[in-house]
Amino acid sequence: MTAPTTACRGPVSRRSFLEAGSLALGGLGLSDLLRGRAAAKETTGLADDTSVILIWLQGGPSHMETYDLKPEAPIDYRGECNPIATAAPGMDICEHLPMHAQVADKINVIRSISHGFANHAAGAGRFLSGYNPFKLLDPLGQFPCLGPVVSKMLEGRRNPAMPRYVADSSNVYGGGSASLGPAYLPFVVGGDPNAPNFEVKNLSLSPAIKDRLDDRSLLRKAFDGLNREIDQSRVMDSMDKYDREAVSLLTSNKAQNAFDLSQENPKVRDKYGRHKWGQRALLARRLVEAGTSFVTMQMQNPSIPGAIGNWDIHAVNGHLFDDARARLPVFDQAVAALVEDLYQRGLDKKVMLIVSGEFGRTPRINPQKGTASKVLQPGRDHYPGAMSVLVSGGGMQTGQVIGSTTAKGELPKDRKLDPNDLLATIYRFLGIDYAEMVPDNNGRPVPLIPFGTPIRELL
Repeated sequence: MTAPTTACRGPVSRRSFLEAGSLALGGLGLSDLLRGRAAAKETTGLADDTSVILIWLQGGPSHMETYDLKPEAPIDYRGECNPIATAAPGMDICEHLPMHAQVADKINVIRSISHGFANHAAGAGRFLSGYNPFKLLDPLGQFPCLGPVVSKMLEGRRNPAMPRYVADSSNVYGGGSASLGPAYLPFVVGGDPNAPNFEVKNLSLSPAIKDRLDDRSLLRKAFDGLNREIDQSRVMDSMDKYDREAVSLLTSNKAQNAFDLSQENPKVRDKYGRHKWGQRALLARRLVEAGTSFVTMQMQNPSIPGAIGNWDIHAVNGHLFDDARARLPVFDQAVAALVEDLYQRGLDKKVMLIVSGEFGRTPRINPQKGTASKVLQPGRDHYPGAMSVLVSGGGMQTGQVIGSTTAKGELPKDRKLDPNDLLATIYRFLGIDYAEMVPDNNGRPVPLIPFGTPIRELL
């Protein structure tokens, strides 16, 4: 849409109106984002009001230091962390996750997911899209990934007063919307939710503008620029639809309240932890409770003394076990509080929680000289051959350990699963037909995932 050279008549200029709706999506305005979805196929009927929270552990967490310890393995495999018993019989986890242990009856741990891509971008793209990437280093991936797919497939089926897809950054590394286009990228929440001055910018209009939005003629003028001589009635109806959706979100008290952490009980905020990860987890709960369908919150760059930025703990990056001792208690508090909160608030049937990264770490420890420490220290490298995923809520039976790995944590031993099986489970829970076709980058129709079956233990 070409911007006019003159302002609209009245006290509200088109420029100020559109700037009010601008989101942190590479300059994409809210109204433009919503209008860009006009080419998508309209869906009819309402899906069940279900939501998914993805806690994404960029870099790839070690299964051997979290949910799949091997105390009987040789020392160069098992490392320094010890397992502890949990509230779920038979589910032992890392000693640095004691709060997880207390809520273990409300979680499932999948230990037997694997795939074949050991590169961060390729691994994330494979895990989140279900397709083998053909450009291994592409940070955006080549196939539509989970969040954008949900945003597209639930279009028109959820309350427009809440964004369908929210994330703390525009893209997970290796993920993206690919052929679906930027219209299905997330509503981005930047910054640190634990910061005293945290706010979500550009979510509301000024009172002067908001008070005049019931003036239909003004609203039409605020969104001018269409060629009204071409198929005027049909195009204008379509334009009105997306403008109304933009205004609905911008003027929604529901959305503004969901993002406002200051409204939360201080004791609840303390329970999650007054740190970036804890408050991101709490924000995710507030969003799905208000009606957002899919939320991605990344737990990386924790600003914790002794922990490196993400979960990519090669020896050159950091000391594996020192990092675990610093990182895992913060992670433990945030995730355990989220699990407990979902159940206490009666959201456990409405909301499915997924905690995962793109792959696991090499079962055998690889000591190297640290880039910063200049001394020999332990680390683990990229490893897609085995990984652990935590799943909670979703109305499922919990307290289960699903699958297992071999004695040294190298490969799935039983109940071997693919990331596509998890994707099929998530899509089914959200009421999305994972056999539905979408165009690939060449315009050819392909299914949301090429194969995969919902995990029966999670149904």
